[in-house]
Amino acid sequence: MLAIVLPLKSAIADYNWVPTGSMKPTILEGDLILVNKLAYDLKVPFTFARVASWEDPARGDVVVFFSPADGTRLVKRVVGIPGDQLELRENTLFLNGKPMDYAVHAEHGFGSEIYEDSHPVLATESGEGRPHWVMALPGRPARRSFAPVTVPPGQYFMMGDSRDNSADSRYFGSVERRQIVGRAGRVLVSLDKNHGGIPRVKRTLSPLDR
Repeated sequence: MLAIVLPLKSAIADYNWVPTGSMKPTILEGDLILVNKLAYDLKVPFTFARVASWEDPARGDVVVFFSPADGTRLVKRVVGIPGDQLELRENTLFLNGKPMDYAVHAEHGFGSEIYEDSHPVLATESGEGRPHWVMALPGRPARRSFAPVTVPPGQYFMMGDSRDNSADSRYFGSVERRQIVGRAGRVLVSLDKNHGGIPRVKRTLSPLDR
């Protein structure tokens, strides 16, 4: 049985527990997300070797990858693809010289769980790529600006949706294509770690914003 299941998990579909809030409000701590490992390519089980490729990660995709810094498996959003020039000015992202559009929301419908930090600011970020939620935590020290960088060939720039609470490409640089495990598609189950692991029933099988 293991001889069948383990190769399937390695090359076709897997799951990933999310222990931190770096992707809030899109993904919460305690979410178990489904990872589609066939979204971009087919790999030899237990290796980075690709048998075939049919699609590249796109801006806005939520992906699972191995950190270039220490090999930790992370979940972030693709904000830059090969050749893109990116710049961050006080949490405003510039893509190829143009600022992204932001719509701040007073009503967001995510419940009280996002208020673990005082006074979070939620907005939708849109421009090239699909619109998605982002969150700022003004009370935290964070890297809210960086000078223009160009994403190298075969690499991708990743950022967390919780922009002030994410260790991402601002710190460890762009991620090589081969380090990307797959695309995160939906929440399988969700356990509220702050309330004894009670299931968040409404999040069960809910799609991520793609």
